[in-house]
Amino acid sequence: MQTKLTAILQEAKEQLQSASTIAETEEIRVRFLGKKGKLTEILRSMGSLDPEERKVVGQAANQTRSEIEAMLAGKYAAVKEAEKQQKFKAERIDVTEPGKQRPLGTRHLITITIDEITRIFMSMGYSIAEGPEIETVYFNFDALNAATNHPSRDMTDTFYIDDEILLRTQTSPVQARTLLKQKPPIKIISPGRCFRCDTPDATHSPMFHQVEGLLVDEGVTMADLKGTLDSFAKQLFGSDVKTNFRPHFFPFTEPSAEMDVSCFKCGGKGCRVCKGSGWIEILGCGMVHPNVLDVGGVDTEKYTGFAFGMGVERIAMLKYGVEDIRLFFENDMRFIGQFK
Repeated sequence: MQTKLTAILQEAKEQLQSASTIAETEEIRVRFLGKKGKLTEILRSMGSLDPEERKVVGQAANQTRSEIEAMLAGKYAAVKEAEKQQKFKAERIDVTEPGKQRPLGTRHLITITIDEITRIFMSMGYSIAEGPEIETVYFNFDALNAATNHPSRDMTDTFYIDDEILLRTQTSPVQARTLLKQKPPIKIISPGRCFRCDTPDATHSPMFHQVEGLLVDEGVTMADLKGTLDSFAKQLFGSDVKTNFRPHFFPFTEPSAEMDVSCFKCGGKGCRVCKGSGWIEILGCGMVHPNVLDVGGVDTEKYTGFAFGMGVERIAMLKYGVEDIRLFFENDMRFIGQFK
């Protein structure tokens, strides 16, 4: 029996030396110490021995078991360490190797243009006011002195939700809302989205952006309006730009005008951008109509004001040479990425 135990111990030792994984080591443990293992079989056969021999064999079997368990413990530790080192080697990171470059996004050209416009007017002391995109007929038309038969009220021009609610067609309703909740002096600009029933093409979109401006104070004249917008144009397009004001009609201003700037591409000589005229129309403006001031309870004998509004897409297209307004809304990163 002692010979068998010695042979089992030697066999276990040889097999453990050749084991290289935890799974192989576990198979060896089961082969020798499991319920049907070689050493377990010897321990079960001890019942047929006489007491004196059973005692000697039992001590020897327990000693063999302890030695096999010690070898197994050492092998488990060695194999685990080897597997860990192998994993470290396979997953090793070279910290000197350049990392993967992830493309960075950029501000949209509309955002860039709005930021440019607001920066200029904020430097003149204007603050930013906002209003809802879903607006009432009252603030979008009535409060702005638009006649009941004005063409812009037609369903072919305006997105109506119901008879009294619509998607605002301009940022001008912010003027009326500001006049109702703020007393003069007032000096605000209002950038935001607007909506009109336009068929999309190279120069029209059913959704677009505007920047509206309003100034109300004592002694405000048309000269203040022209000086403000002339300064704005020079800061936006360059100090050599000239401005030109032409009479026009808007229901919420009187007198009203449209402002042109000398073509910043050709210097006023005439080119494709200005269609040979040397001038480019960029915005509408005028002195605030007394009826609009009355909405906010402003004393028209004491206060006057001016207002202006410009299309952001038009400004961006002119300044950055964009030929199709639809490019702004197609989310093509090849287009957007040009303006980093």
